[in-house]
Order: sequence, then structure tokens, then C-alpha cells
Amino acid sequence: MIGRWPPASRAVTGAVRTPVATYSLIALCCALFAVSPVSGLNPAHGSAEQLLEAQSSYFARWGVVPAELLSGSPRALLTPLTAPFVHGSWLHLLGNMLFLYVFGAMTEERMGRSGFVLFYLGTGYVALLVYAVANAESAQTLVGASGAISAVLGAFLHLFPRARVTSLFPFLFFVPLRFPAWAVLVFWFAVQWVAAQNAGPGPGVAYLAHLAGFTTGFLCAWGRFRPGARVRASTAASEGEGKP
Repeated sequence: MIGRWPPASRAVTGAVRTPVATYSLIALCCALFAVSPVSGLNPAHGSAEQLLEAQSSYFARWGVVPAELLSGSPRALLTPLTAPFVHGSWLHLLGNMLFLYVFGAMTEERMGRSGFVLFYLGTGYVALLVYAVANAESAQTLVGASGAISAVLGAFLHLFPRARVTSLFPFLFFVPLRFPAWAVLVFWFAVQWVAAQNAGPGPGVAYLAHLAGFTTGFLCAWGRFRPGARVRASTAASEGEGKP
């Protein structure tokens, strides 16, 4: 999702502030991926079988393994904090970062930089923990920022439900159409829900982590920012492009 968003602070205070936390999270994820054995950019990881072994060790060390996490291992308890900074492919990384770029800036403006980072890490941890509990015996490694970014989407739904989002839907031949954020995000949640019901065992997309993150993010925003305190985006419409 590629977006062009007016600065959130302009709608609130009239000032323009750079979303430092959002950009820093994106930069950190990209930098870590670039030096990882998954990117293929670092010759130090070797090639062929040596590279595959390095990738496997990388995921096992920094990703979440439900069975290990629920065993109470001190090292495993930290993996829900490291897994959001690990991605399995270029497509995985770019998809997550686009969503964070589009929805993170305005959410950060409302929460504040420090608050946004704590929110991002905390909700990401909860999303991965929920997935682990539901798949307690799984030895499959879970990586990616999807749970934390889903929480950002949930918070955005509460804070800016009427912000305008331009979306491209495959079944409408990718014609760009503008919708309120609430319509796009509720549709996104419904798609994740249906996909979760049909997801089979084994490797794949962790739709449950998406649902848990989204719900946690929405509830956190609702608890901290009551409906009367939401930012109204009537004067500065937000735009984005991409698939919800």
C-alpha cells in the first residue's frame, strides 16, 4: 500500500511534525533485513546449502516458535520482541512496511513518539503470544511485523474512522476507489477472519496473529482515546493507494 498522507499534526495543532518513530521502525526493519541471510545481499552468509542453513538458524534464533515460547524459556520469551523485525522475503518486508508507512504516521502523531513505539512493541508481542497459545504444540517459526502493524490498523480505525483511503481491489480490476477508513479496515478484518477459518496447519500466513493484533490495537486506542477525543479528519482528507 503506497500512501500520500497529509501530516496528522496539521489537523490537530497546525504544525507539521515528521513521524520519526514510524520512519525509524521502517528503516530498522529494512536495515536488519538487508544484512540478514534472507536478503541475499550479504556475501558473508555464503551460498547454496550454506545460505539455507544460515537462513534456518536466523529464523530459529529470532523468530517465535510457539512450543518453545510456552515452555517458559527466558530466551524464547524475548522472541515476540525480535520476530517483528525479521521477515521471510522481500515481498513480506515491503508489504508490511507499506502498511506501516500509510497508517503509522497519523497514529504516531496521536499517540506521541514514545507511546507509539511502546504500543507497537506491546501489541506485537500480544499478537504473537495469542497465536502461540492457539498453536501451542507447533514447532513452526513465526516471523514478521504483521501482528504489530495490524494493531496499528486497529488503532487507526478508532482514531480516524472517516479518513479517506484510496484502495485498489483486484475484483474491481484495480480501479482506484476512495472509501472511508472504517470501510476499508472493516473489510480487511473480514478478509483476515475468513482466511483464518480456512487456514490449514503448517507454514503460511498467520491470520490469527493479524486478528489478535488488530483487535488489541483497537481496544488499546479505545481505552486510551475515548470516542469524544478522536481526531476528526474532515478538513484534511487522507489518501492512500493499495490493496486492503
